[in-house]
Amino acid sequence: MTKSVRNKSLVAILVSAFILLSDQIFKIWIKTNFHIGQSLNVFGNWFQLYFVENEGIAFGFSFGETYGKLFLSIFRLLASMVVLYLLVRQIKRDKPYLQIVYIAMIFVGAIGNLVDSCFYGLIFSESTHDTVATMFPEGNGYAGFMYGRVVDMLYFPLFEWTWPAWVPWVGGNSATFFNAIFNIADSSVCIGVALYVIDQLWIHSDKKEEKQLSEDEAILPDSDQTETPEQPQTIQ
Repeated sequence: MTKSVRNKSLVAILVSAFILLSDQIFKIWIKTNFHIGQSLNVFGNWFQLYFVENEGIAFGFSFGETYGKLFLSIFRLLASMVVLYLLVRQIKRDKPYLQIVYIAMIFVGAIGNLVDSCFYGLIFSESTHDTVATMFPEGNGYAGFMYGRVVDMLYFPLFEWTWPAWVPWVGGNSATFFNAIFNIADSSVCIGVALYVIDQLWIHSDKKEEKQLSEDEAILPDSDQTETPEQPQTIQ
């Protein structure tokens, strides 16, 4: 293993460990100190901690009940394994640090929510609108393995407005931007995907153009060189 590969392995481990620990510590604190629907203003009204739980999809969206939850947990597990394989492969190929970082972010984001799905139902009591959950309660937790709910808390209602009455279907209704509630793991996945898109659309595109330009320059004759005309053959 080369020094570069070792360094990139260390970067992937550090990025993953930092995000996973931050995500889980924050979730456990919210779970054991907030009841469902409780909120806390952090910066005015535009950034709040707002505790909700969902069945596993990012940004507070749910998907089905018993079978839907099991499907999502299994899908997240399989997806995490695929991303881990890609991460290890890119490290072994000594790919740039940016690729290692964004693949690690996508991987650890999936793992962060997978931990909730697999284990939170086993180690926490039920959170309700009136009671705060306890960790390692007497008896059983609120759900079985892979049936836990994901903890979300980051809420950025940046501004609100009311649709004009003439707008079809929503006229007169109030709306909020940004209305989704999410967590650190969700953010990690989204930032990782955004970095991937930037890498593919701009950085790789620029490198391909530079490579093509270099190849074209190599094919073109040197403009400083002058061609020596052929000497006519003399007939003896």
